[in-house]
Amino acid sequence: MNKILIANRGEIASRIIRTCKQMGIETVAIFSDADALLPYVQEADKAVCIGAPPVNQSYLNMDLIIDIALKEGVQGIHPGYGLLSENSAFARKVKDSGIKFIGPSPETVDEMGDKIKARKKMMAAGVPVVPGSVTGLQNVEEAVAFAEKIGYPVMLKASGGGGGIGMIRCENEQALNQHFESTKNRALSYFGTDGVFIEKCIDRARHIEVQIFADQHDQVIHLFERNCSVQRRNQKVIEEAGSPHLSEETKRKMYEAAIKAAKAVHYENAGTVEFIVDEDENFYFLEMNTRLQVEHPVTEMITDLDLVKWQISVACGEKLPLTQKDIMKRGHAIELRIYAEDPKTFYPSPGTITSLSWGMDDGIRIDAGYSEGLKVTPFYDPMIAKCVIYSETREACIEKTQKFLLETRIEGIKTNIPFIQHVLMSEDFQNGYYFTNIIDKLKSINH
Repeated sequence: MNKILIANRGEIASRIIRTCKQMGIETVAIFSDADALLPYVQEADKAVCIGAPPVNQSYLNMDLIIDIALKEGVQGIHPGYGLLSENSAFARKVKDSGIKFIGPSPETVDEMGDKIKARKKMMAAGVPVVPGSVTGLQNVEEAVAFAEKIGYPVMLKASGGGGGIGMIRCENEQALNQHFESTKNRALSYFGTDGVFIEKCIDRARHIEVQIFADQHDQVIHLFERNCSVQRRNQKVIEEAGSPHLSEETKRKMYEAAIKAAKAVHYENAGTVEFIVDEDENFYFLEMNTRLQVEHPVTEMITDLDLVKWQISVACGEKLPLTQKDIMKRGHAIELRIYAEDPKTFYPSPGTITSLSWGMDDGIRIDAGYSEGLKVTPFYDPMIAKCVIYSETREACIEKTQKFLLETRIEGIKTNIPFIQHVLMSEDFQNGYYFTNIIDKLKSINH
């Protein structure tokens, strides 16, 4: 490839552009009217306005994106994450247009995008899954009957869901009755299907994911694990690689299960297999993300690899540059997602960034979507930047992260930095033995 269109925005567009420049590949960016002044627009070799701010009039306009790609003569389209990255219809349209989709096949995206299909596929492959329904639930009576069978609490989930959307915890039959229809409607609105299913809720669970990579030559490898248990509204806020207080034996079994999952769907390119791990280190398949993850930089920091470069090479039909035995893990890395949001309510807090300075040091990487003087609009996810901190040990990494936050200044808007500092200083995070309820636990203590 000598020219790539990036079907995304913000920090992930900037991050892809950075690798393309290193590879000597030209880039075409797309932007909405609201994003015209963002850094990635200036960083690309060419940028094309795609429409009004609402995503359905801009970044989700599949036909227009492909028309621009054809007009600009690109050989590949990188979808980033979010937006169209896990849309099998888009992947298929790109492929049918004669352009390479930098990601897995449309068939794999479709298969893993439906959580019910994915559960069935993993069960057939011998990958452990969370106890739950293996068919879509047609009505609330069916849901209640199944919940009684596996026991409350349960998670009611949209089969086409992702990013915490279309997912709600139900403690009892009353809650399930209350949320069933609204979850179906929300699923239809966001994902085009009202399919829902139920999973057993595993309390005191850790959210651990394994980065996998596969080429078109039947080679599948893992790039170790990430702990993504610090979440608000079922969305990740802090991630770290590797995962503390997880035995090497459990890690090895998870790596094997992740590779088994990838092979079961003939996977290609970068992907992530997500697991829920209980207190006894039993782990269960949660979902497979058929794209580059937001938190991929922590993996890059501990492996010293460029996953976007690998994505582009694999999409061109090249073999993976390394085998499993060649991949080494070093040190520890923590990623912080800095949002324009109220640290007490987690509600978005759009506005103009009047002042911005990062607490820089060796081993710190900033993937920023905004710079000083720019406005965070209400149209998109309010993430300002991902800040990734590396050190030789977890203890040193936490200390460096705390110092980084103390030296960082963002003014003009509210951010979640105060709450991130609160999490980092908590005893649970410090000792590394924390679960997906850590934020709820800290809020209750704080109040």
